Formats: sequence, structure tokens, C-alpha cells
Amino acid sequence: MAGYEEIEGAAAPIKAWVRGVPVEHEAQNQLRNVASLPFIHSHIAVMPDVHFGIGATVGSVIPTKGAIIPAAVGVDIGCGMMAVRTSLTGNDLPDSLSRIRGAIERNVPHGNGPRGNHNETPASVETSYRDSGLDERYRAIIDKHPKASAKSQTGQLATLGGGNHFIEVCLDEEDRVWVMLHSGSRGSGNAIGKYFIERAREELLKRELGYHVPDRDLAFFMEGEELFDDYVAAVSWAQDYARANREVMMERTLRALRDNLPKFKLEKHAVNCHHNYVARERHFDADVWVTRKGAVRAGEGELGIIPGSMGAKSFIVCGKGNTDSFCTCSHGAGRAMSRTKAKQMFTLEDHRKATEGVECRKDAGVIDETPMAYKDIDAVMAAQSDLIDVMHTLRQVVCVKG
Repeated sequence: MAGYEEIEGAAAPIKAWVRGVPVEHEAQNQLRNVASLPFIHSHIAVMPDVHFGIGATVGSVIPTKGAIIPAAVGVDIGCGMMAVRTSLTGNDLPDSLSRIRGAIERNVPHGNGPRGNHNETPASVETSYRDSGLDERYRAIIDKHPKASAKSQTGQLATLGGGNHFIEVCLDEEDRVWVMLHSGSRGSGNAIGKYFIERAREELLKRELGYHVPDRDLAFFMEGEELFDDYVAAVSWAQDYARANREVMMERTLRALRDNLPKFKLEKHAVNCHHNYVARERHFDADVWVTRKGAVRAGEGELGIIPGSMGAKSFIVCGKGNTDSFCTCSHGAGRAMSRTKAKQMFTLEDHRKATEGVECRKDAGVIDETPMAYKDIDAVMAAQSDLIDVMHTLRQVVCVKG
């Protein structure tokens, strides 16, 4: 029996790994809108953390032939996860973890907007940025599209941001210490995303199509167009910047641990995966553009990360290469409600109880990130058992939020 259900009423098939997991009507209608586009290849795949999103549904895989939808990729381009296992065990951690959390917060700037403490960039980070080739590539993009520019690229490299971005210290089933973090391309990727989404909307108004596009956020660029090539270059830069951002943040987080814990070593292979991105891949006998919006590539033998919420379990997984899912798994638990609704429903006491045993923020500023605002991670994992194998189960002991 197939591990997915089909969402009916769409032009192209929608295969959804959602058994035992609720899916809002708004999200289902949004998926049908995407499936109505004539350049969808084969079908759309839906992950169990699916929920309504801006542009396209979070937790969806959209394969396209000859076109890319910028709003489906979104503005948090290249957002993803990184994790590394250390030689430390739980016994190496102090009884009070507030010192560890404070050290990480001092080493990695976090928060958004004027209240975020990310305004000063260490000289070493600026040098690393220039030497990586990212600076030259960015200048070429902005010279052609100056309105896609952000205030500072180096100014947000090695910064966490806010919202659902986090850094965590976790323990696995063998009591080994892991460091895990979640962030993306920050303000630079946001500016690129917003600019090209608007350009795609402008182009849509000029197009003479023989079909209806049901939502202006499904505006697209077509292969062969100059803007298509420019967008691919820009989004590729943002994805590489996001990966570099996670690597530098991880280095600075590990430095904070080295300054406060016994000496330790790292396992050779860190996991570093995007979950908001577009890539050229081959599926069902065709080379296509695959947009994963809140979804992780899970090719056979490929490692990925599926985090829970602040007080829930997280998982290091190994992909099974399921072809119907376009070799994909979920990117997390997925929101069960909006941030506004979470703030209305839950109290600080609710949040404190849900995060008991985790050294983290327990103030009103993170109520929208409380564990109850997310789907049950165990149900999400059960719904995708034919997509991944669980390699490690992690529980958080420290969580840093912006």
C-alpha cells in the first residue's frame, strides 16, 4: 500500500503523506491552485508538516518544467538546518545550563530588526565572506538588479535571526551531545526573494496565456527569459550564502562550548541541508526544477534533519529515496496554528510547563513558538515512515531563540 493519500479535485495529482495528521482546507485549496498550472511535472508531493503558506503551501514539493515560481521558493531562501555530533556526553554538561546559553547568545548575534544584536560584524567573518567568492557573485547580481540589494551582506553573516530560527544543544539516545541550528540567508535573501516575486507579478500581467493563474503569488519566470536566468543566479547565491551562514554560526557556537566545557572532538560528517530552495534534478525521466518549500531532500542514503518544536524531540534521518515524494521528507513538525492564534491561546505558564527541563527563553516574546503551536512530531514522523529511517533521536537541553 502506498504511504500517501491523494488530495482530490486538482488538475495534476497531489500525493500527500498526511495519514494521522490534519491538513487545513486553506492548505488543500492552495495545493490545488499550484496543481492547476500546466508546467507541473507528474504531480505535487505533500509532506506531513504541511500548512498554509504565502505563495505556496509550506511542506510541499513542486516540480516544474520550463518555469520557476519565485513565491513558492519564498523569501527565506536557503533556510535550513545544520547539526554536528560531539564526543561530549550529558555528564560533561553543568547542572545549570544558563551559562552555556549565555555564551552562545554572546557568540552568535540573534534577533531581527533594530532590536537584534547583529549590527557589528567580526573582521574574520568579513574576510571569510570575501574569500568565499560570495561577495563577487553578489555584486554582479546587484549591479544588474540594484533594487534586490539589502543593507548589508556581511552584517548578517553568522547571525541567527528571529522567529523559528534557533540554536540548540541536544542529547541523543546514547547521551551524546549534539549542536543543531536553523537559519537561512537572512536579510539579503529576503530582499532578493521580495524583488523577484514582484518582478514575476509584473511579468504575469504582460503574459498572454491560454490558461488561468489562480493566484498572483503563482507568477513565474520561464526558461529562455533573461529574468529566469537572473533569478536562478540570485537564488543560487542566496542558497550558498545561507549554507555559509550556518557554517560560520556553527563554528562560533562550538567556540562558545569549547570555552565553557571539557575538551571535545567532532564527528567527521556534519549534516547541512536546505529546506526552502530550488534545484535542478531528474525525476520520472525528465530534468526538472524542484522547489522544496519547507521540505528536505531525502535521496537514498542522504542525511537530513527534522526538528521538533522548542520542547519536543528532533531527528537525524536517512533518506530512502522514495521516488513518489521526489526523494523528500518533512522539514519539521509544521505549525498547527498561526502565530497570532498561539499568542491568544497560550499563557506564559503553559509555555513554561511545555519547556520544562530546557534552558531557553520563557517570556512573552516566544509564546508564538511554544510547542503547542506545532503539530505532534510523533504523528508527523509516523506519516513519513516510507520516506526516511530515523538514525538519531535528539532532545533539547538548551535552546537559543532570536
